[in-house]
Amino acid sequence: MRRSRLADLADQTVVSPAPGANRRPVVVSDAVRIRREFSTLLGEFRRTAVLLPLGGDDASPLTADFNGVRWILAFSDEEALARFASARGEAERAWNYRRVLGARVLDAAVPAAGVPCGVALDVGSEGDEVLLPPVVGVVPDWAAVDENWNGDADGAVGRAVGRAVGRGVGSEGDRGSQR
Repeated sequence: MRRSRLADLADQTVVSPAPGANRRPVVVSDAVRIRREFSTLLGEFRRTAVLLPLGGDDASPLTADFNGVRWILAFSDEEALARFASARGEAERAWNYRRVLGARVLDAAVPAAGVPCGVALDVGSEGDEVLLPPVVGVVPDWAAVDENWNGDADGAVGRAVGRAVGRGVGSEGDRGSQR
């Protein structure tokens, strides 16, 4: 869902202090704007049915492992799945998939992985890819990773998630392992 121009302008608005107050005006920061945009996107994902290509004979979703994090591959529509298949050189084969509500992917499929797991949406659709990392506020708290996840005292899992989110999963030259 695209935000209106008014919402974008509202994010840039300088809020004046109350009359008589000796405070400086507050400007909505980029970080706040980005959090709002991500929150909107996450809400839309949770309410929308996505396509989960099946990764084999066992009918489990196709995943990619990258730096200790498993990513469930999800697609917003058949065109996005086709772009992914084409990028893999597998456009000619039939792709079996399930249509699943995004909330169910985050709340059930991610925790069922049993390892740090997030969702990579529309991989192969350059510029439209979205990563939903396994962090509090995205997945159930008990399935989220943080610096102490599963005895990870040095924070390696948390850093791996940060690297994956920063670089993207399934980017050219770094496919990770496919399951």
